[in-house]
Amino acid sequence: MADRTIMKNLLLLVLSMVAVAREATAQDTECVRERAAMVENIRTYARSDASVLGQQGLSESVLEAMGRTKRHLFIPERSCSIAYADSPVSIGQGQTISQPFIVALMTELAAVAPDHVVLEVGTGSGYQAAILAHLARKVCTVEIIPSLAEAAAKTLKELAYDNVSVRLGDGYAGWPECGPFDAIVVTAALGQVPPPLIEQLKVGGRLVMPVGAAYTTQHLTVVEKIAPDQTTTRAVALVRFVPFTRSKD
Repeated sequence: MADRTIMKNLLLLVLSMVAVAREATAQDTECVRERAAMVENIRTYARSDASVLGQQGLSESVLEAMGRTKRHLFIPERSCSIAYADSPVSIGQGQTISQPFIVALMTELAAVAPDHVVLEVGTGSGYQAAILAHLARKVCTVEIIPSLAEAAAKTLKELAYDNVSVRLGDGYAGWPECGPFDAIVVTAALGQVPPPLIEQLKVGGRLVMPVGAAYTTQHLTVVEKIAPDQTTTRAVALVRFVPFTRSKD
């Protein structure tokens, strides 16, 4: 009788594992198709607006990174249809991850190279960090909301993004111990570029962030550090980001 019970439990376990595997495979196949469609939409959109990126559009390296990153695993619903639509997605705590085109655009503007060390301010779900991780040697990302920092670190670890480090803290101060940085990407809007971030940016490096007041239209801005005490700034496009959260301390 005991043997029959054990065999029955084993059979139920195997059937359960098969069902889960089939569901995961079906979802992953669907997501592959929708992710590919997302990349083509991004490519088309980039080429149609030459005022932002020129006729060449987005680089193939950035498009490849977008295609390799499983966006549906970085949102609460884990839905393919929601994840790969060209729109922002809520991730809780009043935060969102940007629409895919904006993620691709900011990544392109940061001009990330394989030997680069990159700082991201505003980890959110970890999606932008994952995109950067495909392009850079090392990504250091700072998130001020504890639950988001913890969840992003867990997701990035589970997906084997071993070149990403997540830190809980106020990103206004950057992450000096992890820098200096070849590129900095800020995923929340502030009225001015934080001076500590400029200090931690290498000469020749770029900082990309939305600059402007909260809850209104901001300017997606690129700051290039051309000398230790000199930068150039250009506004690239109008965007709308969540406000930059500061520590109350």
